[in-house]
Amino acid sequence: MAGILSMLVILIALLSMNVGKMNVSPIEVLQVLAGQGTDKQKLVVFDFRLPRIVLAILVGFGMALSGCIMQSLLRNDLASPGTLGISSGSGLFVLAYISIFAAQGLVPMSSLPLLLPALAFVGGLTAAGIIFLLAYRKGREISPTALILTGVAVGSGYGALSLLMTLRLDSKQYDFALRWQAGSLWGADWKYLAILLPWTLLIGLYVLYKARTLNVLNLNTQTAHGLGLPYRREFIGLALAAVALSAGSVALGGNFFFVGMIAPHIAKRLVGPNHKVLLPVSGLVGALIILAADTFTRTVSLGADIPTGVVITIAVTPYFLYLLAKSK
Repeated sequence: MAGILSMLVILIALLSMNVGKMNVSPIEVLQVLAGQGTDKQKLVVFDFRLPRIVLAILVGFGMALSGCIMQSLLRNDLASPGTLGISSGSGLFVLAYISIFAAQGLVPMSSLPLLLPALAFVGGLTAAGIIFLLAYRKGREISPTALILTGVAVGSGYGALSLLMTLRLDSKQYDFALRWQAGSLWGADWKYLAILLPWTLLIGLYVLYKARTLNVLNLNTQTAHGLGLPYRREFIGLALAAVALSAGSVALGGNFFFVGMIAPHIAKRLVGPNHKVLLPVSGLVGALIILAADTFTRTVSLGADIPTGVVITIAVTPYFLYLLAKSK
């Protein structure tokens, strides 16, 4: 299944390089990738199309992997960076940096590629800490339902702060903030990808290495302790990895709310609960969703420049309602 999904991602990526306002045929794309082609074709492929395709794949992979980890740790199919409010926390810190500090020259714009993932991670970690503290009850195991409900409340609070911040911006900055919050894949630039690629790759490899641990954690706390697993240490390590993956994706792609929740659930339907297969398939499903939606928005005229996240939300809302109806 992973091989089939990989082939689909490659096929849609090739299709995405061929479509758009500036048409480049498949043969011309292959010529450019082989080091030939005109300067205009190279500009279209290497400066416009390819960075956006790579960003869509990385953001989808990171969000889906993060959602898969959270669903396994909390044993709840509705858990995700969006429902737990972690994406909102990351978004608030990124929005504050871009719209206030960088825009007013308080920090240099040249530091943007390095600081964005780090700031998003701090914002997501702060939100996660607040959520766990509010959901914690002494002497009791934290309820996944309580965590999700607390995350929704905290996410709403972060959303209100973000809105308050955007209302103070000028029209250009406000338009950017609005599109970024809807999921716009704004960081389609090689200088950003040079940070996001190793960030996602290294953390993703760590998570894949911990696939067997996730299989045990997904059972129950008593079983994990009975098997001699250092439950708290492994839980915290994987939770931090989930926050970091989500943070990198949110920083450069915006808040793709549903991808982190829907992609792991689809993957589980395809390959089952074994995380050795579930994790990579979840990432590929997430990459496929965002890449396909972005290709659609660039190909089909919708009367306006619609952010990719809006199309994804419209497409997967029925499936989300189905999950909600089936959840216990």
